Amino acid sequence: MTRLTEYTSYADAQKFFSSDKLWELFDGDRQKLNIAHECVDRYAASKQTAVIVVRADGPDEVISYQELSQRSSQVAHFLQARGVEPGDRVAVMLEPSLAFYASIFGIIKAGAIAVPLFTLFGPDGLRLRLQDCSPALLITNAEKMEIVDPSMRKRSVLADATFICHLDDYSGSFQASTLAEDYAIFQYTSGTTRELPEAVRHKHRSIVTLMVAALYGTGLRPGDRYMCPSSPAWGHGLWHGTLAPMALGLTVGAFAGKFDAKTLLRGLQEHQFTNISAAATHYRMMKNSGVAKEYRYALEKMSFTGEPIDSATEDFIEQTFGLPVCSMYGTTEIGVILVSYPGAEDFTVKRGSLGKAIPGAQVQVQDSTGNPCPPGVSGDLMVWRKGQWLATKDLARVDADGYFFHGGRADDVIISAGWTMSAVEIEDAILKHPDVKEAAAIGVPDTLRGQAVKAYVVSSRKGDDLFRKEIQDLVRNGLSQHEYPRHIEFLAELPKTPAGKVHRKKLREAHAVHLATASTP
Repeated sequence: MTRLTEYTSYADAQKFFSSDKLWELFDGDRQKLNIAHECVDRYAASKQTAVIVVRADGPDEVISYQELSQRSSQVAHFLQARGVEPGDRVAVMLEPSLAFYASIFGIIKAGAIAVPLFTLFGPDGLRLRLQDCSPALLITNAEKMEIVDPSMRKRSVLADATFICHLDDYSGSFQASTLAEDYAIFQYTSGTTRELPEAVRHKHRSIVTLMVAALYGTGLRPGDRYMCPSSPAWGHGLWHGTLAPMALGLTVGAFAGKFDAKTLLRGLQEHQFTNISAAATHYRMMKNSGVAKEYRYALEKMSFTGEPIDSATEDFIEQTFGLPVCSMYGTTEIGVILVSYPGAEDFTVKRGSLGKAIPGAQVQVQDSTGNPCPPGVSGDLMVWRKGQWLATKDLARVDADGYFFHGGRADDVIISAGWTMSAVEIEDAILKHPDVKEAAAIGVPDTLRGQAVKAYVVSSRKGDDLFRKEIQDLVRNGLSQHEYPRHIEFLAELPKTPAGKVHRKKLREAHAVHLATASTP
C-alpha cells in the first residue's frame, strides 16, 4: 500500500490524493481517534526526538517522544485526580517547553479540551478568554499567575519544576479513548482584547484534514527536521508547526521567548533543520538582522503564511538559502486552500503568487455577480464547500497559468480618484527602499480623491522630507504614477496582531483620532 507521504510530485498529488488515503496515515478511524495518541504515543517506542525548543534566553531544550508520552500520560492522570472530566476545558498559558507539550497532550489524552493561550496576553486579554471558555483549570507559570484574576487562581496550576517532579506520583501510561467527533482544542484567533474573536472549536478528526496542508503546504515528509517559530498559541504554530509534523513522527523545532532572528538562525544551523515554515514577518526580521550569511544551513524546503511576502525579502531568501519560499494561504475558518507544493520538483514556484489549489479543492476568483473573473482581473477569492461558494473575505486574481495572486483583504483596498489600489502592492514597492525595515499602507479620507494613500514606515533613518520624497519617487517609478503614498508617517514599530500580521485597522483608527484631534478648536 503506497501512502500519500511517499509521493512528492505535483502530478502525483493531483492523481493519487483522496480523503480516504489521508486516513491511512493514522491509527484511528472515523469513529475513534485521539490526537495525543496519533502525535505522541504511537512514536514513544522510537526514542526519537519529538521537539527541540530553541530558546532566546537560555539553553535549548530537547524532548523525546518517549519522555513526552510518559509526561503527558502523567498529566492526564493528574487532571483526573483534580476532577477534570471529558469535555471540560483546560487552558494552558506557557511558552514552548516540556511543561507546555505535556500539558496540551495530557489534556487531550484525558478527553478534555485544550485551550492554548498566548503568553503575551495582558490581564484584560486573559480575563476575556477565560470568561469565554470557562476552564476547569488554568496551567501557567509564576510570571503569568500574577495577572490571573483572583477568582481563577484557586483553579490554576503553577507549572514549575516542582509540578514536573510531582507528576512522578502518577502512572506514565494512559489509554486514550475519544471519538473522532469529540472536541479536542478550542483556539482563539488573533484579535484585540476589546474585540474578542470567537474560539474555533476543533475536533479530534481535524488532525486528518490538517494533513492536506502538511503534505502540500509545508511539504512535510518522513525524515524532515522541521522548524516553525510561530507561537503554538496560534493556528500556524500549533496545527502546522506542532500537530501535523508530530503526527508524521518528525522532529519539530519551536521557538521560546521574545523572538530574535539571530537566535533562530543559530538554531537552524545547530539543529540542522531541513524544512521551515514561518510568518512573513519572521523572514523580514531575518533579513533585517544582517547576520544570516554568518550561518550554514541544511534547509531543503521553505514556506510562509499569514500575509504576502514582499519581493525584497524574497530576494534575500533566494540569495541566502538558495531556495524559493513557498506560499501557504488559508484562514482559520476555512483552512488552507492555496499552496506552492514545497519539495515538488515538477511544480514551478511563481514569485509573488499564492500558488495553486490543494488537491481536490475548487477555488475561484469571482466578480460581484458570482461569475469567474478572466485572468488578470481582480475579484473575490471564493472556495467551494458543501455545495456552495464561501467567501474568504480576500481579493485576488488568477493568471493564465492558474496561479493565484493576493489582492489584499476586501477592507484593505484603497480607491482613490476612481483608481482601485492594493495596499499589499504599495507596501511591496516601499519595502524596496534599502532604508525601510517595515511598511504598511492604508487609505485615508481625501476631499478631492475620496481616499489617498498613507504609508507608515519603520526605519532607523531619520524620517525627513528627503526620505519621504525618495519613498514617493520609488513607488511612482516602480509601481505607478498614481499609486504613490501622498502621506508618510514614520513609526518606531507597526501595530501587529498577536500572530504577527500588520494591524491596519489600528492604523486607520489612529489616523481617525488624529483627524478628530486636529479639527478640534
